Amino acid sequence: MGDSGGLLGKLRVEGPGMPEALAKIAATILEDPETAAHASIVDLADRSGTSTATVTRFSRTLGFRGYANLRVAIATETGRAAQARWDTDISSDIAPEDPLTHVLSVVTAADTRAIQDTAAGLDTAAVERVAAAIAEANRVEIFGLGSSGTSAREMAFRLERIRVPVWHRTDSHTALTNAALLLPGDVAIGLSHSGRTREVIETLAEAADHGALTVAVTSHSRSPLAEVADVVFTTAVQETTFRLAALAALHSQLLVLDLIYVAVAQRTYERTAEALELTVRAVDAHRLPEKIPTRKRGRK
Repeated sequence: MGDSGGLLGKLRVEGPGMPEALAKIAATILEDPETAAHASIVDLADRSGTSTATVTRFSRTLGFRGYANLRVAIATETGRAAQARWDTDISSDIAPEDPLTHVLSVVTAADTRAIQDTAAGLDTAAVERVAAAIAEANRVEIFGLGSSGTSAREMAFRLERIRVPVWHRTDSHTALTNAALLLPGDVAIGLSHSGRTREVIETLAEAADHGALTVAVTSHSRSPLAEVADVVFTTAVQETTFRLAALAALHSQLLVLDLIYVAVAQRTYERTAEALELTVRAVDAHRLPEKIPTRKRGRK
């Protein structure tokens, strides 16, 4: 991890799945990031019930040269979070009797934090690479199931509006057969929060076998889906009661895809501007006028 951004979000998502000793360190950092940002390696080892050697291994597992670099990354991120506009430390618990005002606060805080963490960890150079490929591709295939399918469908709709030859497949066999028809220069995007959805992994692997640029959007950067992708975008999630991680990942996925879409539009500005104008005009007749005559009701 050359970039410190998104570290805490990464620990929230991947920490529980780490080996036991490393998971303890992740949990200790997340419990009090500000204290961890100023703790010595001995302090962190003691507080997590591990050893200094394990803390060093933990740091290197995350891509840092050593604990000093990890501590700087934590300090940087906690400082940025302290300046955030939204209060994102609100509890994620929602009880059946809670008023909707509280529910609104919980959901807003969770989605805001997930978007902030995702944005902090985004590799803009990778976005540039994918956008450039999509702008020139003869064929773009997007595949996702369940909630991820919603994000995939939205991305396909946006790219269609700016003349990108894109297809969103809802059937796994159709996705596989069309992935087999991709060529070098084409692009395949697979979405899966867990990174373990078999159909998405198989589709991306098939596309890779035929030379297409493969892109994974997942909350788990070391998942099987990430392993078969040329480019990986990691999304952060914040669970709340009634909204498990897979459902909560939607906003983070849309942030990544929206940035890619805008970057494609920038590269194809004239084509995009013309296409948007034409499509707006095409549906204009189906929009009601801005001022709708008031319907007068007779007195009873």
